[in-house]
Amino acid sequence: MNLSSVIREQLAGANLKGERFREIIQRLLAYSIILRDEDRTEQMLYDDLRRIESLVTEFFEAAGLTLHHDITNQYYRLYPPGAQVDGVEPDGFAPSPSLRTRLSPDFVAAALALRFIYQNKFNSGDIEPSGEALIGIEDLAATLQAQLKRPLPSGMGEKMALLGELRRHRLIRTSANFQIADEDALIAIRSTILTVVSNDALAAAMDSDGVIQVETNVEEEGDGQ
Repeated sequence: MNLSSVIREQLAGANLKGERFREIIQRLLAYSIILRDEDRTEQMLYDDLRRIESLVTEFFEAAGLTLHHDITNQYYRLYPPGAQVDGVEPDGFAPSPSLRTRLSPDFVAAALALRFIYQNKFNSGDIEPSGEALIGIEDLAATLQAQLKRPLPSGMGEKMALLGELRRHRLIRTSANFQIADEDALIAIRSTILTVVSNDALAAAMDSDGVIQVETNVEEEGDGQ
């Protein structure tokens, strides 16, 4: 029995079509994450993926990729070979640079700052029942300046673009009418920040003076577009 036959057989047992299987695979390859509470589309993809989790996991394992399921926070994240992630068992494969995404220094700095803030809020018990940590844009700006010696991008458009990139990577959530100029507007740091910036990565980014050093060519595990 060939691979296609095995896939068709297991999909039939789960009452799913091949088109849905391809949609799930392509979504993970394109975004590296399926987060149930993102929107209605991802909720349905997540629920269908749970029905064929073993099939999709084995499919990616054959290619050296790791599919991690966070049941508590209801998301799947796909990691490339050799990824080092807290809570995910190493796959034993050598890293594949071609499967990593180069990210801007502003994004890397913001992700590190968000991880720093999230850890502090977690330690103080200031985490929402959803697992999110709520902050204002000024909290992010202050942490960037204090811990990384780096300001937020100066232009309003650049700030919104950065927040948009953080949202695409499912690291933060904002309301549909979020405005940076609104001092009461909140940014929710998602627990998914823990799967992108590990404890080791955060510690390695800190120098002896407690200042995070941001490199200009940092690669993220996974595609995450």
